[in-house]
Amino acid sequence: MKFLDQTKIYLKSGDGGSGSSSFRREKFVEFGGPDGGDGGSGGSVVFVADKNLNTLIDFRYQQHFEAERGESGKGKKQTGKSGKDLILRVPVGTQIFEEDNNTLIEDLAKAEQKIIIANGGKGGLGNVRFKSSTNRSPRKKTDGDKGESFWIWLQLKIIADVGIVGMPNCGKSSLLSVLTSAKPKIANYPFTTINPNLGVASYNNKEITLADIPGLIEGAHEGIGLGDKFLRHIERCKNILHLIDITNDNLVENYFKVRKELSKYSKKLTNKVEIIVFNKIDMLSVDETNSKIELFSKKIKKKIFTISALKHKGLINIKKALIKYAN
Repeated sequence: MKFLDQTKIYLKSGDGGSGSSSFRREKFVEFGGPDGGDGGSGGSVVFVADKNLNTLIDFRYQQHFEAERGESGKGKKQTGKSGKDLILRVPVGTQIFEEDNNTLIEDLAKAEQKIIIANGGKGGLGNVRFKSSTNRSPRKKTDGDKGESFWIWLQLKIIADVGIVGMPNCGKSSLLSVLTSAKPKIANYPFTTINPNLGVASYNNKEITLADIPGLIEGAHEGIGLGDKFLRHIERCKNILHLIDITNDNLVENYFKVRKELSKYSKKLTNKVEIIVFNKIDMLSVDETNSKIELFSKKIKKKIFTISALKHKGLINIKKALIKYAN
């Protein structure tokens, strides 16, 4: 399924039904009088956060959504039927913005969280409402109120336990594929991953959700490369797994490049728990691996894990660490 994390849609709540101008006319009833009922209210547009969804793809091919209008009132003081509310289900983590794509209306960060975005119009009044001591046969009725209509933006920020970040081609998609049942696109060229991928890893009857965030390069926060389009997804991740290609000659430099981009986007990202993992150890000898780790550790005083996603080496230790920090 294609991942879609931003879309613009048009909403319209239902119009209220018109009131009825009706008079009671029955055989042997001398004084019938007005009996026109009120119109029904229009349906509202309601958004609900659904934990079983992870993309806004349902809104790609349909951008216009309209709730039912209310039915008109009838004789015998019958109120028109109200229109059904339109329920739109979106992934947990969806933010709703006004048409300017800047003013936040609601952040649906919890499962089953609901919000009425567009209220249905009220039904009109029937002529029975206007009966008085001085006007026994009113013909006046009112039309229903119009429903609200406007454009909004939906933006999805993935909610995951761990966000996998790193330079392009460091093996993020490969790691996700061996830790989970996800099947991301994998190839030996930069920016293979152009959309975030999600997967669920399990260990000792515990589960964690991992998100593979497309590769970051210098200037990403300003829109260079894949830009800051996906940096917002890392905001919702509890922890960060920083994956590094150990075969690269500039390990420390590349590490700080990624950290710099995270910091420039949001200082909060650098405050998250960071798990540093060196990948592709199968391509180096043990001595070369140890030498690179030693040089790196002199600059960065953090625990380092080593793996080979290709050869499935060191994965158990990674799962243990992920479960520990995510729960």
